Amino acid sequence: MPTPDPSPPPVVIRASATVLMVRDGPAGLEVFMVQRHAGSDVHGGSYVFPGGKVDAADGAPALRERVDLPSSQLRERLHEPQLDAEAALALHVAAAREAFEECGVLFARGDGPARPPMRAEQPFAEALAAAGLRVAASALHPFSRWITPLNSVSSPGKRFDTRFFVAALPDGQEAMHDNHEAVHSVWLRPYDALQRYWDGEIALLPPQIMSLAQLGRAADVTSLLAETASRPPHTVRPHVCQVDGVTTMAYPGDPLHAERERVMPGPLRLLVRGRRFEPVDGFGGFRR
Repeated sequence: MPTPDPSPPPVVIRASATVLMVRDGPAGLEVFMVQRHAGSDVHGGSYVFPGGKVDAADGAPALRERVDLPSSQLRERLHEPQLDAEAALALHVAAAREAFEECGVLFARGDGPARPPMRAEQPFAEALAAAGLRVAASALHPFSRWITPLNSVSSPGKRFDTRFFVAALPDGQEAMHDNHEAVHSVWLRPYDALQRYWDGEIALLPPQIMSLAQLGRAADVTSLLAETASRPPHTVRPHVCQVDGVTTMAYPGDPLHAERERVMPGPLRLLVRGRRFEPVDGFGGFRR
C-alpha cells in the first residue's frame, strides 16, 4: 500500500489589486487608508489601502470597451511581458472596482460633465454600461508588485500577487469607508501613519509599512506621480528567515535576500516582534 504524501498542498497565489489614493493636504501629501473589520479573514483590524482580490468578471471581454486604454497598453504599463491582455485588463478593472466598492471613489470617464449615479451592489460592468462610463485606467499608475512569501508571517496560509496602483483622488469626489469590510477610514501623511503605528495606535502590515516609507519621500501628488511614471513598478518578494532566533523579513538589497539590488527606499530588513514589524535601527529606519 503506498505511503500517503505528508506534504500539504501548495497554497494558491491569488491575484489582487490595491489603490494608494493620494491628495495634497495642508501639510503635504496624504494617503487614504481604511481599517479592515476585525472579523475579516484577511488582515482583520489592520489599516490598509483599498483593494482586494481580482474577480473572474474583471477580465470579461465586455469590459474591453469600458476602459479608456487599450489592453495592449494596459499590459505595457505593468512591465510584465508574460502577462496576457485579459489579466492586465482584470488588474486595472479590479483596482477601480475595489476603490468604488470599498470607499465610493469612482475612477471613470464619461461624455457628460457630471458623474452619473452608480450603485456599488450592481455588477461593475453593468453599472458602467448603464451610466455610460469607462474605467479611467490612465488615472491608475502602476506603483509596485508584492508577492506573498511561502512562509508568510502576516497572512499564514494565504498568498497574494498584488499590484499596487497610485492615483490622485478625482476632483469633486470624497472617499469614505463602506462600514462593511472597512469600519474606519482616515487620510494621513505617510510618516504620520508610521508614527501612529510605532506608537501602537494602529496596526499595519509589511507591504503597507514599506509603501508608506516610500510615499513619505514625495512632497506632493505631482512629484509622486512623476517619480512613479519614471520607472517600472518594482517587484518585491520578501524573504522570511531566522536571525539569532528572531523572525526577520528581508527585502531586495539586503544581504539576506537573493536579489542584491535595492528596488525601493525604506528599510531593507524588518524584525518580527509579535504582530509588529520593526526596522533594525528603530523608527529612523523608515526614512532610509
